[in-house]
Amino acid sequence: MENSPNRPAGKVPISLIVNGEHTEIAFAPHKTLLEVLREDLGLTGTKHGCELGECGTCAVLMDGQPVLSCLVLGVACSGRSISTVEGMADGPTLHPLQKAFADLGAAQCGYCTPGLLLTAEALLLDNPSPTRQAIKEALAGNLCRCTGYIKIYEAVELAAAWMRGESAEPAREILYGQR
Repeated sequence: MENSPNRPAGKVPISLIVNGEHTEIAFAPHKTLLEVLREDLGLTGTKHGCELGECGTCAVLMDGQPVLSCLVLGVACSGRSISTVEGMADGPTLHPLQKAFADLGAAQCGYCTPGLLLTAEALLLDNPSPTRQAIKEALAGNLCRCTGYIKIYEAVELAAAWMRGESAEPAREILYGQR
């Protein structure tokens, strides 16, 4: 194949939807979705973790389902819809999950937070009223080294209530660490 002015040598062009916006991009065919998001699209919310598919730090949504972007080749995403943490908020208004994580202190260092938020979003879209066990199972592939996960589970429960239209508030002992 001949190189055209619109196609740099050694790069493969694809078209996809990223955070609701149609995107056309060309990149080296060996790049993972993680690398394309971070290096080519500047969406650095998706984090490098283990790069082995074991930590969940790089989780994004592909067509509404969580995927580990370190294990997906970018070229496999042609025509797909990709959602990253940058696409969760509605302008200055945080997504209910983002607000609940912030309000409850569910994010400590924050490195794992984007993957947790997107995995939780997929859960809540599929199951608006998950049990604590369902939340644990959905987030089982997302590792966090800082927390004991309790505040994360509580934040998902609170966001789920808000997304169902309930005027739920975190319990006082949750806010102030009194257990």
